[in-house]
Amino acid sequence: MKLLLSLPLFALLSFSSAQAQTAPAAQAKTASAATAQFKTSAVCEMCKTRLEKSLAYEKGVQSAVLDVPTQMLTVTYRPDKTSPAALRTAVQKTGYDADDQAADARAYSRLPDCCKKTNAVH
Repeated sequence: MKLLLSLPLFALLSFSSAQAQTAPAAQAKTASAATAQFKTSAVCEMCKTRLEKSLAYEKGVQSAVLDVPTQMLTVTYRPDKTSPAALRTAVQKTGYDADDQAADARAYSRLPDCCKKTNAVH
């Protein structure tokens, strides 16, 4: 009787164990990443936080890091999910220039005064 009850439990555990072993192999095939860099109009730590957080919500982005002194944003992303053009647009929609393309006017107007490139302090 004990043998009869333990067979379904053994089968269930074996199945879940086999599934867990195949998942990492599937992830390894799609884990290739690309990097893109954009010159931004970001000027302070608030800009850094805003841009990095905004890009974290973009599909395919694995990481985004802004170097404030150089104003360079480095984005690591999955090329099968997004493109540099889409990432540049995301930077613009956050309110910052991306390379030679101007920020979205509406998003720029919503930035705090300290983050605007027209601020006399910067």
